[in-house]
This record gives sequence, structure tokens and C-alpha cells, in this order.
Amino acid sequence: MEQTTEIKKLAHVSSSPHFRTSVTTQKLMLDVVIAMIPAFLWGVWHFGPYALLVTVATVLACVVSEYAYERLMKLPVTVSDCSAVVTGMILALNMPPEIPLFIPILGGVFAIVVVKQLYGGLGQNFMNPALAARCFLMISFAKPMTDFSMRGAVDAVSTATPLAELKAGGSVSLTDLFIGNIPGTIGEVSTIALLLGAAYLLAKKVISIRIPGMYILSFAVFMLIFSGHGLDPYYLACQVCGGGLIFGAFFMATDYVTGPLTPAGQLVYGVILGVLTGIFRVFGASAEGVSYAIILSNILCPLIEKCTVPTAFGKGRYAELTKKLLTDNKDVKKAEQEGR
Repeated sequence: MEQTTEIKKLAHVSSSPHFRTSVTTQKLMLDVVIAMIPAFLWGVWHFGPYALLVTVATVLACVVSEYAYERLMKLPVTVSDCSAVVTGMILALNMPPEIPLFIPILGGVFAIVVVKQLYGGLGQNFMNPALAARCFLMISFAKPMTDFSMRGAVDAVSTATPLAELKAGGSVSLTDLFIGNIPGTIGEVSTIALLLGAAYLLAKKVISIRIPGMYILSFAVFMLIFSGHGLDPYYLACQVCGGGLIFGAFFMATDYVTGPLTPAGQLVYGVILGVLTGIFRVFGASAEGVSYAIILSNILCPLIEKCTVPTAFGKGRYAELTKKLLTDNKDVKKAEQEGR
């Protein structure tokens, strides 16, 4: 009787999902927020309290936009999943430290309403909302979006970013790049702070090393071949640590919604990201290119996944192998019968 009961339990059929986990969207998003805290704190300390104001205003714009849109459209309110908070923080950390507040607020509204909600909400958007908003702001407000001022004791001093210095043939301090004592956007300047956050995401298994690892590796190979600096490890290290490469590789390219799910697809995706970033930096007019590389790669994701979906057992090459194996078995059995 007990054995029959156990068999019935094993044979129980129910609708999907058949495997459940305690991991929720809210927990994943909170982990991403936690991972960005080191870069955020360094940005506030390095650039001053105005950077804090920019971050708070951008996050609030994203959260309020999502709440207002869903209430207006009579949709379930999903603000509690914290995805809007993540979008707001990523967008804010991509802002120059002295940006007028209305610009990131407008970007937050654009990211949530236009890129996310109009396509059906979380899980339906075809590109990263924060980066789409940043590209929109770069086109609409080119001057303030490229004004990387550093506030001194009296006045704000506008200086070139390390990547701009490198592109102009100058030199930069790798130590300053690694620590974060440089001009740039609020969250991209400190490599060590970003790597601390990346280590947290990897340790919590929120992200895999496939995409960021292949992204950075392919970018490094591209720069070695096409940058014109040859095997110059110092220049290569400055390119990797400078700009938004580390931030983009670990915090934006790894977005679940806009990145490929197949393991092979993630590797291909990383290669495309690295090559596009290299093309923009070496041959483009701008010294940066991470945002545009990720946006273009997001658009290619459906094609990448279509070409890298594993072949189901019994189809394609596996079907031929199975057929050959069955034929061989029949020949063996026939030979055995004839031998008898």
C-alpha cells in the first residue's frame, strides 16, 4: 500500500512550472542594487552631494512613472519588484555629475514609459531601458551629457575624460583609473568599486561570467589588433578600466530580459559587444561606445538565440546518429541469428 502511494506521488502531473525556487524578481533586483552601492557611494564621495541628488531624482522618476502608467492603464502595479529602482540607478550612474536635474528625470520617464511599459512591461522590452534612455539623452542633450565637470573648492572645472585623453594621444594614470580619481559619469569612474559589485553578483549567482568575460576578452583582442598601439599592456589596461566598459559588462550587458539565454548565445553576444565597442572607440568620433554597443547587441539577441538554440535529441545530426545506431544494432542481431 505504501509503495502504491509513493508511485502515485511520483506520477503526479501538474501544470508548469514543475520546479520552483525561492528566487524572485524582487530579490534579484535588490541584489543588483546592493552590487551598485560601492560605485554609487564612491561617486557621491568623489563628485559631491549633487551626485546623490541626481541619483535620488532619477530613481524616483522611474518609480513614479511606472506606478502612474500602470494605474492609468489599469494594470497590476509592479513597483514592488524593484526593477524600476534598478533602471533608475543604472541611468543615474551613467549621468555626468553636474547634469541639470530635468534631464535624468526626463530620461527616467522615457526609460519606463517608452522603452519598458509600452512594450508590455518587465520581460517584454527588447532593449535595456536605462541605456536606451541614455542614448536618447545623448542625442537630445549632447552638450550637458558630455560635460564631465569636477567640482573644486570654488568652481566646477570641466576636464576631458581619460578615454578622450587617450584618443587625443595623451596619457592617463592607471592608478587613478582603478581607484576612481578621474572625471566621468557618477558610477563608472572607480574600477575597484565596480569590481566589488561584480564579485557580489557572481558570488550570489545573479549573473554568469560568460557575457562579461567574453565581452572584455574580445574587446582586448580587438584593441590589440586595431588600436595601433600593438602589445602595449598599459594602454590596454587603461582602455579596459576607462569609460563604461566594466560597468556595462557586469551590470548592463547581463540583463536577463535583453540578453541571450543560451550558453553559446551568451558567448557570441559577448564577442559582438567587444567588437562593436572596439569599433566605436577606435574608428568612431567619440572615445566611448559601450552604450551603443549594448543597444545594438540587444537588437541582435533574437537572431543570436535562434542560431544558438541547442538541437533537440532526435533532430538534425542527433537523428542521423540515432538512425545509424539503430541500423548497426539490427545488423548485429541479424548476424547473430544467421550464426546460430
